[in-house]
Amino acid sequence: MVATDGRPTPKRESPAFDLSTYLKERQVQVEAALDRSLPIIYPETIYEAMRYSLLAGGKRLRPILCIATCELAGGTMEMAMPTACALEMIHTMSLIHDDLPAMDNDDYRRGQLTNHKVYGEDMAILAGDGLLAYAFEYIAAQTKGVPAERVLQVIAWLGHAVGAGGLVGGQVVDLQSEGKLDIQEETLTYIHTHKTGALLESCVVCGGILAGVTNSEMERLSRYAQNIGLAFQIIDDILDITSTQEELGKTAGKDLQAQKVTYPSLWGIETSKAKAQELIEAAKTQLEPFGEKAEPLIALAEFITSRTN
Repeated sequence: MVATDGRPTPKRESPAFDLSTYLKERQVQVEAALDRSLPIIYPETIYEAMRYSLLAGGKRLRPILCIATCELAGGTMEMAMPTACALEMIHTMSLIHDDLPAMDNDDYRRGQLTNHKVYGEDMAILAGDGLLAYAFEYIAAQTKGVPAERVLQVIAWLGHAVGAGGLVGGQVVDLQSEGKLDIQEETLTYIHTHKTGALLESCVVCGGILAGVTNSEMERLSRYAQNIGLAFQIIDDILDITSTQEELGKTAGKDLQAQKVTYPSLWGIETSKAKAQELIEAAKTQLEPFGEKAEPLIALAEFITSRTN
């Protein structure tokens, strides 16, 4: 392009993506949607217990990943929000159950007492069950402007991700591996790609499904999500060693106390950090064909390795 005086017009550079502002805006929108999603009705105690953990704060990374992917693929926040809320419900269920005495036996989560410490073990189990069931109901009943076959595909994908082939299976192998010092990298990777990675991958994949991505785009998004999911867990393992309870919002040093094999115990902290960074770079490579539309997902990937809790 040439100006009227004959000189070339300077090319305008797009403003740098501001992740901090993006996260704050999305967190406010997600928090409001979660609050609206779960009113208190009779019997009040169970709804109070469900809301206690669902609205306890946190980064809301999972719903934000879902929304960002849907928007990347040409969809809208309104299309994605019911699934985004459902993903947080499922994640919250997993935290409530994970904290129980029969599992990790933790007293604090997100800086406050765990659900069973406030409502008792019986109500905590039921609160988790209630959130899991409601998550699927919420997607089916509240998703608007999306073809029914896509909604069905999202429900099927999430059902697999949270069941024995995903989160539950990873938790089983995790529990069976406690106290065993001969756990190999292959088993550890299985645990984390299922216990943590399956739901993180669902956040990205389901956002893409809602927007109607092509099969090749889906494969790229899936590989992106698998890489950030494993990087997320490696950083979690590192933070369990290097951070305080105040920084984490939950009890620090639990992995060592439970005699769990972690990535730092296999590789050391510095190598673990390097591996996590390699995974993030590989994830970002998968987004190259999407151009500037991928900026939020690129920034979210980088955020995973720089976070402190």
